[in-house]
Amino acid sequence: MEKFAVLQAGASIPERVWIPTDMQLRQYAEASGDYNPIHLDEKFAQQVGLGGVIAHGMLTMAQVGAMLTQWLNGEGSISQFEVRFQNMVRPGDTIHCTGVIKEKLANAVVCDVKALNQKSMEIIAGSAVITFKD
Repeated sequence: MEKFAVLQAGASIPERVWIPTDMQLRQYAEASGDYNPIHLDEKFAQQVGLGGVIAHGMLTMAQVGAMLTQWLNGEGSISQFEVRFQNMVRPGDTIHCTGVIKEKLANAVVCDVKALNQKSMEIIAGSAVITFKD
């Protein structure tokens, strides 16, 4: 609860930078069972008009979740987490996961979270509720 005591609305959550690789997309496909060729087959992804393979949306969301769990360092847990997927992520992109505390409650904080690519395009936007231990 030490971390919770000093938190204030408007405070930033430390950024997480992620650069997805083809290998990570393959590993995620194996772990999730999502073998859609738009994530794995460059030629197929180009043929369907995507301009190349794209990362799984849930893999990108997981990076935002990892930002939150690193920040929490075991002092709390994510009790709600939702995002909107707004743009595609490609291997080699530089993704900046960020967050800000929107509101402090009795034993939780509500955070706005997002992920931007190297062109400052919003990839994901959403919110999370972090509950702290008593």
